[in-house]
Amino acid sequence: MRKLTAAAAVSVSVFALFTGAASAEKLTIGLASEPTAMDPHFHNLGPNNAISYHLFDRLIAQDEKQRLSPGLAVSWQPIDELTWEFKLREGVKFHDGSDFNADDVICTMERAPDVPNSPSGFGTYLKGKTFKKIDDYTVHISTETPYPLMANDISTIPVISDSAGCRAATEDFNAGTAAIGTGPFKFGSYKPGESITMVRNDDYWGDAPIWTEVDFRPIKSGPSRVAALLAGDVDMIASVPTTDIGVLEGKDEIQLSQGVSNRVIYLHLDQFRENSPFVKGTDGSDIKNPLLDQRVRLAISKAINRNAIVDRVMEGVALPAGQLLPEGFFGVSENLQPIDYDPNGAKELLAEAGYPDGFQLTIHGPNDRYINDAKIAEAIGQMLTRVGIKTAVETMPRSVYFGRASRGGADGQPEFSFILVGWGAGSGEASSPLKSLIHTYDKDKGFGSSNRGRHSNAEIDAKIEEALRTVDDEKRQDLLAEATEMAIGDVAIIPTHFQVNTWAAKKGLTYIPRTDEYTLAMGVVKE
Repeated sequence: MRKLTAAAAVSVSVFALFTGAASAEKLTIGLASEPTAMDPHFHNLGPNNAISYHLFDRLIAQDEKQRLSPGLAVSWQPIDELTWEFKLREGVKFHDGSDFNADDVICTMERAPDVPNSPSGFGTYLKGKTFKKIDDYTVHISTETPYPLMANDISTIPVISDSAGCRAATEDFNAGTAAIGTGPFKFGSYKPGESITMVRNDDYWGDAPIWTEVDFRPIKSGPSRVAALLAGDVDMIASVPTTDIGVLEGKDEIQLSQGVSNRVIYLHLDQFRENSPFVKGTDGSDIKNPLLDQRVRLAISKAINRNAIVDRVMEGVALPAGQLLPEGFFGVSENLQPIDYDPNGAKELLAEAGYPDGFQLTIHGPNDRYINDAKIAEAIGQMLTRVGIKTAVETMPRSVYFGRASRGGADGQPEFSFILVGWGAGSGEASSPLKSLIHTYDKDKGFGSSNRGRHSNAEIDAKIEEALRTVDDEKRQDLLAEATEMAIGDVAIIPTHFQVNTWAAKKGLTYIPRTDEYTLAMGVVKE
């Protein structure tokens, strides 16, 4: 991984990113991936969450390292084993001038888990919690068992207006009529594929950002983003292509910022259908789904050369992954390392499982969501083909991909058999991916909301649930690590690498890199 001297090691409180004052200044940012909606609850996806941060506050804020601090709640604490009390900030106003109070919190928490047609919602953070208004500025949250991760979960939920947004449709947010929050910026316009504009909220309860107007421009092509920055069409770009980092490093007029993210790029495998739609025999005939066999899943993992992906596809700007989060995050196991590349071992496992000649498989993935996502899918397809699993590759825009990957099948189940996807731990610790990606899918309880492979293991479920109700931090850390070890041992998913993200800005601007990968106008500081 390249070592940059920019802001990669800078640690700044989220509140220090606002510098109070402000002359009229406009900021233009080029994005690699735009949100799928302006509705902050429609899609629990990085680009959506990042944009929502500008318009909507959370009860609890997260800084650039996902450390928690007061937001719309000034304090929170357990008042008994099953109840947390949140004290709300008084004097806060929404963009339309209405007062923020407990009614807005209650309606937000009721709406967020159940937005119609959501490809991946916020149920994993909210199901199993009961919200009660005590007075205008006090809310109690109850659970059936002790739940020490309450603050982490609540920090992920954007708060909307009871009067303007809670009964609104996603289309109303896209039009701007319901996009009324308490955040540092107000909605300006939303033109999918073209731009998202926002104007500074001069009545913001916190320190107002320095930018009076922000224009986000989706520029899918990496070379086009770099060209736009060099031409002065934009002030900053996200997701600098790995092939261009070296070039930009040598330009005095450009400032780079880089940091390791919490996002793991991984593979989901169909583990719930006897006949999987994109798995065929070597002659193209229908066969029993081999992905149901743990030996086959392990063979696929052994067939993937993670170091080659990092070195060749990612140009060294990534870290090989052996679990759900990189070192340093809560709940990470010290016992797990990336699976060694072992094509001969992969072939042996395939033969042992009854597939000595392999089978046919299609890998599906996005081509505009993650760094080099289509290239990664192509590389994995080639690696699997070498061990006898003849693998076709099909990628598509994320606006199409996620809906099909989540519920595009005829029965409303995930459509694909084998997919490339990524997960960033919104809560900043291991329960996030364990609940969402590994636990058995249970819509009513909010488990497995992004478990697109429908992996299911009762022992792992029990370990995850034990961790979630364990109050002692040290014990919970160990339980989360154990659950992760069990999941990797069962090959519930196949992690490939952790993203390292790079931003580039014109001279005089610096971006504070975030572990959640979000590109925030509030994080662009002037030197």
